Order: sequence, then structure tokens, then C-alpha cells
Amino acid sequence: MPTTTGSASDADASKGAAPPARPSKIRRFLMPAGVVLAIAAVLALAYWWLVGRFIQSTDDAYLQADSVTVAPKVSGYVTDVYVGDNVPVKVGDPLVRLDSRQYQAALDQAQATIDARKADILRAQAGVPQQRAAIEQAKAQQQAAAVNSRHAEDEVRRYGPLATTGAESGDQLSVLTTNRDQARATLSADAAALDQAQARMADLNAQLMQAQAQLEVAEASARQAQLDMQDTLIRSSLAGRIGDRTVRVGQYAQPGTRMMTVVPVQSIYLTANFKETQVGRMRAGQRASLHVDALAGADLHGVVDSFAPGTGSQFALLPPENATGNFTKIVQRVPVRIRIDADANTRKLLVPGLSVTVDVDTRPAQDDQSVTTAGNSHG
Repeated sequence: MPTTTGSASDADASKGAAPPARPSKIRRFLMPAGVVLAIAAVLALAYWWLVGRFIQSTDDAYLQADSVTVAPKVSGYVTDVYVGDNVPVKVGDPLVRLDSRQYQAALDQAQATIDARKADILRAQAGVPQQRAAIEQAKAQQQAAAVNSRHAEDEVRRYGPLATTGAESGDQLSVLTTNRDQARATLSADAAALDQAQARMADLNAQLMQAQAQLEVAEASARQAQLDMQDTLIRSSLAGRIGDRTVRVGQYAQPGTRMMTVVPVQSIYLTANFKETQVGRMRAGQRASLHVDALAGADLHGVVDSFAPGTGSQFALLPPENATGNFTKIVQRVPVRIRIDADANTRKLLVPGLSVTVDVDTRPAQDDQSVTTAGNSHG
């Protein structure tokens, strides 16, 4: 019996000693895991210190393009629409044609006015030589009248003393006096005729200048009519794709009516709105990583191109008035334009409005930051 009891006690002791072996196995498993985690933490800390702390990220970024709204310059009914929705177009491609009959009539009328003004110029030019001849004739008649007047004056002076002494009759002197007065009147009439001919010449020159001015006005009207005629055919001013097409055949379009939009998808860019606390180290030329939500798993690259000359709130319709009322500080955002580096096939998948997450590497700006800090310390 004691032996049995002793065996039972030994068995109980062996059962109580078995559990301490398990913690040693857990420690053997946790030690390598702890080392791995420590190494990972060190690597993560090193990456953050060397790279991560210089990466500025934002998801407030969207693709944009400088789209152009297509609108007519003249009014009229739409007769033809040459493009459909979402189709590509090139510069100069016809998009829409308006009814041009009224503009063609205006152009024809302007051309007829030009022809009439040219006829007026020719008529005025033809009258100039004729009037010059009339002036020369009037001058000759005046000269002849002056000669006759002088001759009559001489006759009166010569016969006057003779009639006084009785050597000549008084009737002869009376005839000579009448001839002198008639010669004087003829001379005055010819002088007036010469003045009239010269005034007529000035009038012809004025008519010629007026006809030339009217011709210029008619030509300007014709050019305007020609422009209106050309504007009935609306062409694309840039290459891109058609979007937001609302124009239809038979629609009456007023000048400025929105018809469609041409989106230059080949020149798409990114606008990222970074917080003001993120742009201190950003510079143009820094590299950026782009993660487009629509292209899952595809990372694009870009370059910081430029910065907006003010925060977004400064260009809002109603800018904030922080000098009035209670003030609550709100972190502002600065629009940053980023140029996208992508091939043609990738650009076909990018359209304005897509959401993008942007990571900008600001490490190249560290030299600038060191210079700024040194300058501040010396100051």
C-alpha cells in the first residue's frame, strides 16, 4: 500500500511538471517574430525619415482639360449637323451649318452697292477733264474780254478830248462810251464764269472723294456680309472629342447659343488642391505619382507644372471676409497644376472630372529649404 501511494504521488508530480514546457516553445516562436517586427519597424521608420516625410498626398485632385464651347456668331436655323456624340474632331472640321440664304442676299446687295459706287467714281473722274477744259475756255474768254475792255477804254480816252474841242462828234464819243461799258460788263461776266467753272471743279473733286468714301463703306459692308456668310458654317477651333452635344437640325440658334463642347483630351492635365501646410516645400519640376480611381492598379506619373496665384477661396464667387464678425481659421487649399506623363493609349482612358490621388515627392526642394532656414537664422 505505501508503494502504491508513492507511485500515485509520483504520477501526480509528473502531471504537474508537464505544463512549463509550453512557454518555452512560445518564446522560441515569438523571438524570431519580434526580431522581424523590429526590423520592419526600423525599416519603416528609416523609410519615413528618408522618403515618407517628404511625400505630400491629397485625394482632392481631378483631371481637367481646357474645353471650348461651340456657339454660333450669327443667328439662323440649323440645316446640317456634321458630328455625333463623343466623336473625335480636328482643327477646322465642320461641325454645324446654319441657313445662309439671308446672308447670301446681304452679300449680293453689298456687292451691288460696290458696283454702284465704282460707277459714281468713274462718272466723277470723267467729269474732271471736261471741267478742266471748261475752266481753260473761261480763262480764254476772260482774257479776250479784258483785251476788248482795254481797247474800249483807250478809245474813250482818245476821242474824249477831240469831242471836247469839237473835232469829233458827241455821238461818236457816246458810242465809244457804250462799247466801253459793254466791254466792262462782258469782262465781269467772263470772270464770274471762270469762278463758277473753278467752283464746279472743286465740287467734282468733292463728289469724287465722297464716292470713294461710299465705296469704302460698301466694301466694309461686303466684308461684314462675307464674314456673316462664312460664320454660317461653324468649324472646330481645336482638336479633341465632342461632348455635351445639344444642337439638332431645325433648331433656331441665336448668337452665343451653346451647341456642343470640344474637349481636348490629348491635352488633359491634373489640378490637385493641396492644403496650405503642404505646399511649403513644393516646387515646379518635382515628380508626382498619380493613382486614378477609374484605373485601378495603374499608377501614372507626372510633374508639378505650376501653382495658382492664390488659394481657391480667393477666386470664389463670394470671397470670404475674414475681417468681419467672429473668425474661425480654416485651412486653405492651393490649386497645383500637374503635367501628366502618359502614352497615347493611356490618355485615351483619361477624361476630365476623374478623381485622382496624388503623391508629390518634395525631396528635391531640401536644398532650397536649407537655404531658407540658414537665411532666417542669420537674420
